[in-house]
Amino acid sequence: MSLNLAIILREGARRHAGKIALVFGETRISYGELEQRAALFAGALLGLGVGRGAHVALMMPNVPEFTIAYFGCQLAGVVAVPLNVMLKSEEVSYHLADSDAVALVAWHSLAEVAFTGARTAPACTHHIIAGGAAALATNALATNALAANALATSALATSALATSALATSALAASAVAFDALLEAAVAVTELPDTAADDTAVLLYTSGTTGRSKGAMLTHFNLFYNAEAAAAAHAIGPDTVSLAVLPLFHSFGQTVIQNGTLLRGGTVVALERFEVLAAVEAIERHSVTFFAGVPTMYFALLHHPDAARFKLASLRTCASGGAPMPVEVMQRFDTIHGTNILEGYGLSETSPVACVNPQGRPKKVGSIGMPLWGVEFRLVRDDGSVISETHVPGELCIKGHNVMKGYYKRPEATLEAMTGGWFRSGDIATKDEDGYYFIVDRKKDMVLRGGFNVYPREIEEVLYRHPAIAEAAVIGIPHESLGEDVLAVVSLKSGATATGDELIAFCKERLATYKYPRSVRFVTALPKGPTGKILKRELR
Repeated sequence: MSLNLAIILREGARRHAGKIALVFGETRISYGELEQRAALFAGALLGLGVGRGAHVALMMPNVPEFTIAYFGCQLAGVVAVPLNVMLKSEEVSYHLADSDAVALVAWHSLAEVAFTGARTAPACTHHIIAGGAAALATNALATNALAANALATSALATSALATSALATSALAASAVAFDALLEAAVAVTELPDTAADDTAVLLYTSGTTGRSKGAMLTHFNLFYNAEAAAAAHAIGPDTVSLAVLPLFHSFGQTVIQNGTLLRGGTVVALERFEVLAAVEAIERHSVTFFAGVPTMYFALLHHPDAARFKLASLRTCASGGAPMPVEVMQRFDTIHGTNILEGYGLSETSPVACVNPQGRPKKVGSIGMPLWGVEFRLVRDDGSVISETHVPGELCIKGHNVMKGYYKRPEATLEAMTGGWFRSGDIATKDEDGYYFIVDRKKDMVLRGGFNVYPREIEEVLYRHPAIAEAAVIGIPHESLGEDVLAVVSLKSGATATGDELIAFCKERLATYKYPRSVRFVTALPKGPTGKILKRELR
């Protein structure tokens, strides 16, 4: 069976070519225009020699270029690799090398970090800039000799590059205006005959052991999860969705971008979440669907100037990424007359696996019921299935949304998958009505403001500090973020270091959401008989 995720744009252009698909600032892009630009981008990739099945990394915020490049990759038969825009160059280098990305598309404000990271990723031979000319002209990239192929967005940016060290770099092949590139490209006219089980997107996630892993999400995974999520949230042609969740993340990508475009709605994108920009956009564009992590709802409730905007157009709200505090949900629903539907998912499940259903009583504190076609079961440590209600067990997931595996990691795939069941690492219970409740996490992951923070990555950075003897990272409760990151450390004999010094050390080497906000010093960390640090005692 042939299936390509870009059928979402193809059908949108066929059914309602003139309807607005994307809104960004004053920019309006119709379904027909969006499909055409994606087709030209696909042709440009092929013209650069980026062949079918290759991997292309996208490091961009919520801008139209992300959506154009994302679907352009699909039209070219290329695997998209979205990267977190908060990554530092060392992290970018790892992701590019691990994913075997041959090209990197970076927003102008991220270009220096992105291309510095790309320098040590040998497979990444094409560097593409998506961004404004003025910003690019003054960007440090203009004097940076790291890029291989720099494709700017305007003639002005090209001129700036032409007079820079970049143009004479031994690594630089060309400096081409992005608009001119699309004009010169031959648009892809047919959907590639990708199979439903071919990888469409390589989405990076992490575990408590080892480094980030790329979850291979197929065309069918992502297409059907967008359809199921859209149905669960009553998204339709009259839906106006606000994209403040990052599109590089699976939640915003599937539920907001793909789900809304699949159903013929309109996506209003903000480059990043800011309270006043969000409420102004909701009022101005009569937004009907808002999805966010709990910290966004918390911020919307507590900003002193947010109350002057009217959010009466909102019909549906969704929450995920972290447990929603009961008080925050109830207060937001009461003030704005909404009905926040809390759900649950992981990158490995495309991501939506479960949501509180429309038209049935909402159970505050519950993640709801599995999506259509998705099965849940709870298992004990010995693998036996729990049939009783209100008995905690590890949540396992099976269905059309489950990834086909981790890229280049067969052992990790086998560890995570048993007979088609994906082991989430989360502990849950089920009640008599079939609603599920997350009660704990088996993994050591810290969930900070909707972002997954993995302790080992931070611990490895801490161990690079010359004063550190032992280090362990745990999550601690936080009123608005859900959890925050605490580092517990012991110092080497005779060594000195302050908490601020260690925080700064990590901040220089880790994305903003990862580094610890507090440090606690101890003489020695608690350990079990095998010498393993006992984090449960630290908690």
